[in-house]
Amino acid sequence: MDSRLYPQGAQAPKSRTISNVFVDFGVAKFQRTRVTLAQLNAGFTLLPALPGVRWRMTDMAMIAIGGAATAGTSANIIGTRSAAAVQLLVTAIAALTRSALVRAGATNAVILADGASFTALDANTAITTITVGSAMTTMTHLDILLGYVADQA
Repeated sequence: MDSRLYPQGAQAPKSRTISNVFVDFGVAKFQRTRVTLAQLNAGFTLLPALPGVRWRMTDMAMIAIGGAATAGTSANIIGTRSAAAVQLLVTAIAALTRSALVRAGATNAVILADGASFTALDANTAITTITVGSAMTTMTHLDILLGYVADQA
């Protein structure tokens, strides 16, 4: 057995640090990120681009904090597939009322056809969020809840 790969033995390691981020390949994880309104309007990285890592979403949800979202059109979670941006989740502001949990696939929380929001994305690409339409106002934060898996490219 190759002790450098302990405890996996001769196989590739299942967990390692890539660009100062600890990655557990094939392990379902959950992340809750509180994004300020300014960060959301400017665009914010939820999961970083890492070499050899393909992100795959297992669940997505949002909660408006401090008030309802106003002025924008939607808050989107974006990934990259086949070198093109894909809108994994488009949540209309009508759904982003204060303290309401909005799950992917619910009314006003649109996912890609045939479950494509939950298939692996391109390697070395980030998962981001941004406001679409004019800059959002009123709410102070947006909590974004992501279920995800890191797949090896």
